[in-house]
Amino acid sequence: MNAPGIPGAGPTLVGYHADRERGVAALTLDSVANRNALSRPLLDQLTALLRRAAADDAVRVVVLRANGPSFCSGADLAAVRSGAMTPIVEGVVEVQRLVVTMPKPVVARVHGTVRAGGLGLVAAADVAVGSLESSYALTEVRLGLAAAAVSLTVLPRLGDRAAADYLLTGRVFGGAEAERAGLLTRAVPEAELDAAVDAYLADLLLGSPQGLREAKALITAPMRARMDELDQEMVDLSARLFASPEARRATEALLSRTRRPRGV
Repeated sequence: MNAPGIPGAGPTLVGYHADRERGVAALTLDSVANRNALSRPLLDQLTALLRRAAADDAVRVVVLRANGPSFCSGADLAAVRSGAMTPIVEGVVEVQRLVVTMPKPVVARVHGTVRAGGLGLVAAADVAVGSLESSYALTEVRLGLAAAAVSLTVLPRLGDRAAADYLLTGRVFGGAEAERAGLLTRAVPEAELDAAVDAYLADLLLGSPQGLREAKALITAPMRARMDELDQEMVDLSARLFASPEARRATEALLSRTRRPRGV
């Protein structure tokens, strides 16, 4: 079953392919022009397709992947100019919640650059397999922001020292370090990425739907509780920071240095 996008939703920003015989649905971020930045239209399509995969009894495992040189560049900062960041932040939180609460394992296939909000997608996944050549950064602090929305999934994956390192410095780190820190399940050379993902899928498909559902519920209980407690607080914090003069100046300076909108 192929579903290129959501009917009536404008350009296709997230591809969907369900191999119902095998039991695997693949969701592909496909907003290559802005490095798969998390715009509201992309988030709406991703939300709808995650729900479609969750509701399809023939789908037992979901793969989240991306086209282009970047897995995800973070939130679409072009929305700062129109003051429309709150719906994007709400969408980022909702997508993370859908991934975490879905009663099926979600495997992230990660390549290229991953920034800010993109790390929330990686951290929300049950299994994240990335290339050694991929690069990561929580760059919000450099724009007068904080990694609030993605902290719901990122912080539970990290120890306190690693969290302080990445969230306070905004520095770039590679796939091997992401694996050591707990953001990736496994890092492999990019030439071996598809084979590594397929190996995890083969193992997951040996589990029964009930076993996978109940095991995931046990594993994700602390993260789900964190979301229940903090998601609105993190949305409010992000909205306040994005609207601040300091963040608006920093964001405008970043946008003015690029030909097209980029994520943070």
